[in-house]
Amino acid sequence: MVLRIFDLLRTINRGIALVVGLGLLACVGYVLAEIALRRMGSSLGGTTEITGYVMAVTTAWGMGFALMEVAHIRIEVLRTRLASWGRVFLDLLAMLAMSATVVIIAFRAWPVLARSIANNSRANTVLETPLWIPQSLWFAGWVWFALMCCAVTLLSLALVFQGRLGAVEGRIGVRDEVADELEQAK
Repeated sequence: MVLRIFDLLRTINRGIALVVGLGLLACVGYVLAEIALRRMGSSLGGTTEITGYVMAVTTAWGMGFALMEVAHIRIEVLRTRLASWGRVFLDLLAMLAMSATVVIIAFRAWPVLARSIANNSRANTVLETPLWIPQSLWFAGWVWFALMCCAVTLLSLALVFQGRLGAVEGRIGVRDEVADELEQAK
């Protein structure tokens, strides 16, 4: 059951990554159109503003995908020298630290959005974008990442209590590409 939830979260995050990737492609198209129009003496305007919003939103939403794909950067000097229980302990410690950090960030991101909504803040640019629009997407990405971190931590703890250390290492440890290929071949 726990592994099915992991797989479901991974599938959901892959879908999110696809949508975010399409957003990035649309942003690239917008920038290319802007470049072409500038060559002809015209402009769409707001390229810097829009690409900045897209960068913030895609980063926030992409972190959940990176978590589920075990793609976050890790320092493995000590971890590789430990037995399975030691590696799992360090992985859980890392997940707890990341969960706490991301929950705090998501919690602290809300006042930024709330202030923009309350003040009806707009970007100080040609587009005068209502800031609640990109900030809502950015905030939602942080909340999603916080939920993913907490869910992965709790699911990993459940696997530890079931005595399935190998499954924990496969879900929150360092991604072993050879083991992944063997698992997919089954």
